[in-house]
Amino acid sequence: MSVDGKFSLIGFDADDTLWKHADFYRQAEQRLINLLAGFGDDAEITKKLREVELRNLPLYSFGVKGFTLSMIKTTIELTGDRAPLSLIKSIISSGHELLKHPIELLSHVAETLAELSGVYRLVLITRGDLFDQERKLEESGLRKFFEAVEIVSDKNVETYRRISEKHGMRAGRAMMVGNSLKSDVIPALEAGYWGVHVPQPITWVVEHFETPISTPRFRKINSLGELVQLIGTLV
Repeated sequence: MSVDGKFSLIGFDADDTLWKHADFYRQAEQRLINLLAGFGDDAEITKKLREVELRNLPLYSFGVKGFTLSMIKTTIELTGDRAPLSLIKSIISSGHELLKHPIELLSHVAETLAELSGVYRLVLITRGDLFDQERKLEESGLRKFFEAVEIVSDKNVETYRRISEKHGMRAGRAMMVGNSLKSDVIPALEAGYWGVHVPQPITWVVEHFETPISTPRFRKINSLGELVQLIGTLV
C-alpha cells in the first residue's frame, strides 16, 4: 500500500454513496401515506413523520428499526390512538422489506474502489443498524476493497478524529467521500480531513446543509467515476 502521496486514508460512506438507499425509504414512506390516506393529506402525513423522526433520533438513532418505530408512532398520533392492528402489521411489514431490499450499486463504484484499493487505505465509515449495514456490505461484493469497516452510531467531529487516530493517520492526510454534507463532509472537514461531496437526487431533509464552498479542503463531484481524477489533481 502506498502512503507517499497527499492522502493515505480515504473514507467512504455507504448508503447513497456506494449503493441505493433513500429510494427504498421513499417507497416505504409512500406506502405509509397510502395507508393513512383517510387521516390526512400527503403533506400532513409527511410533516408528521418528519416531526416524529426528529423527536426519536436521540432515542433510536439512525437506521431501519428507528424509522419503522417512527412510522408506527406517526400512525398512532394521526389516528388518535385508534390505529387498527392490521395497519400496524402493514407498517412492520414495510420495515421488514427495508431490511431485505436488494443492493443496487451506484454508477462507477466497483471500478473506482478497485483502482484506489491497494494504493490507499480504504475505510468504510457508515451509520445505521449494525446487522443491516453488515448485510448490505456483504451482499454488495465490495468488502474486499476495504481494509477496515467502521459502523458508527453517529458521524461527528469526534468520530472522524477517533477513526484517523485508530488507523494511525493524521487527519490532514485523510479524505472522506459521501453524499451527505451534514454527516459525511462537514464534520470530516472540521476534523481536518478533505471532504468530497457526491450528491444524490434524494437526500433526507435532516441531512441538508449549506455547501462549504469557501473551504479549501472541500470538493464536489457528480459521481464516484470522477474521484480518481480528482485525487490525481490533489496529490
